[in-house]
This record gives sequence, structure tokens and C-alpha cells, in this order.
Amino acid sequence: MEGKEEDVRLGANKFAERQPLGTAAQDRDYKEPPPAPLFEAGELTSWSFYRAGIAEFMATFLFLYISILTVMGVNRAPTKCASVGIQGIAWAFGGMIFALVYCTAGISGGHINPAVTFGLFLARKLSLTRAVFYMVMQCLGAICGAGVVKGFEPTPYQLLGGGANVVNHGYTKGDGLGAEIVGTFVLVYTVFSATDAKRSARDSHVPILAPLPIGFAVFLVHLATIPITGTGINPARSLGAAIIYNRAHAWHDHIYTTCTILQLRYKLAKIWTWI
Repeated sequence: MEGKEEDVRLGANKFAERQPLGTAAQDRDYKEPPPAPLFEAGELTSWSFYRAGIAEFMATFLFLYISILTVMGVNRAPTKCASVGIQGIAWAFGGMIFALVYCTAGISGGHINPAVTFGLFLARKLSLTRAVFYMVMQCLGAICGAGVVKGFEPTPYQLLGGGANVVNHGYTKGDGLGAEIVGTFVLVYTVFSATDAKRSARDSHVPILAPLPIGFAVFLVHLATIPITGTGINPARSLGAAIIYNRAHAWHDHIYTTCTILQLRYKLAKIWTWI
């Protein structure tokens, strides 16, 4: 009977809850790292710096290659039921993010998205030097990924839309803006939560595989916003597809998406600082 009473008192996981989660007492063993410097010249002479940029380039390249081919396959089918449909597209995006973040997290942090990089920069998690380098490599990787798809299948690429983001019929630009704001918030909030070192130190008994919630967040956001805008929460993905598919409107579409992202990043970084 004593064993049963102990199980009830401590709970099924046998961890005694001494104080409520989130109290200062439980955070005492965690020391907040100093903010990243604005400009760190030493990074420019480090091989790990360039290796991280190459990892971001390759990850975004593969991300665009797989996702655009999936979108083209759905658009090519006579009906949605004859292909993987919107659910399949969402799984392709979310699954690739899960796999690529898992592969590159130890090298570059697994951003694969200029919006995520910019958000982490505002939160002073990385320097301006690294943030700019990451975003350039991500955009170049996206352009190359879309370019390879077009090189393999030039005619279907143009006929099937090339995976470029557009506001679909029946929705206004305001609808698209609102969908992108909320979708981006879901993604970046998940990234900040899943990679929060303070949370890992406080809840060390709860294992967190960061790529899993991040990939799942991408999947859910795509399910919700593909019917509206095709989902443009990744500026590199939107820019790469737009440049290769429709150069005339590439910058217009990209600036529209990026303005939304930048505004939200600033607000989210402020909120996260207060938390």
C-alpha cells in the first residue's frame, strides 16, 4: 500500500512537483546567454560560418525542389482526388521542413526561412553578419531549386504555375495579408518555443525534438492557407518560385509577402522579450 500511496503522491511519472512551472526557483540554474553582437568580424574568417551558409543553401534548394514538384503534380491531375491533393502538398512542405531542420540544426540552426532568421536576429540570437549571410544563401538556394525543376520540365513548369504564390480567386489581398500574418505567427512562435533554451533547462525531464513541432506547424499552416494564397510564409520559397516562373511580377509578390513578415517579426521579438 505504501508503494501505491507514493505513486499517487508523486504522480505516474515519479517526478515530485516542488514548485509551479515557470517560477524563478526553477529557473535559477539557467543563465541567459549574452545577446549576439550586431557585427562579428571574426565569423568571416571561420569555416563553420561558411559551412552553415552552405547548409542553408542546400536545405532551401532541396525544400524548393520537392515542394514545387509536389505542387505541380497536384495541378497536373484532372481532379484533386486523383492526386495527393492539398493534404499531400501540406505534408510535403511540413515533412521536408522536419527532415531538413533535423539534418541542419547542428550546423546552421536549421532556419531554411529568411523570416525565421530575421526573427531570431531581432531577438539577438545571432549577429547581423550571420543573419544577412543566411538570408542571401536561402534565397539563392530557393532560386536554384526552382530553376532545376524548370530545367527538368520547362513546359509543364510554365503550364502548371511553377509553384508560385498567388491570391486565389474569391479572396482579396486583405484576406491574403491576414492569412499570412496569422500563419507566420504560428510558425515563428513554434520555432521560438521549440528552441527555447530556458524551457529545455526548466523542463529537462520532458524531451523535445524541435524539428517535429516546427514541421507540424508548417503542415497545419499550409492546410489552412493553401486555398487562400498558396502559403507564402517563407519569403525565400516565394521569391525563388516567383523569379523563375514570372520575373515580371516576382518583386511585387515578394515585397508584399516580405512586408508582412518583417512587421510580424518585429512584434513577435518584442513579445518574446517580455515573456
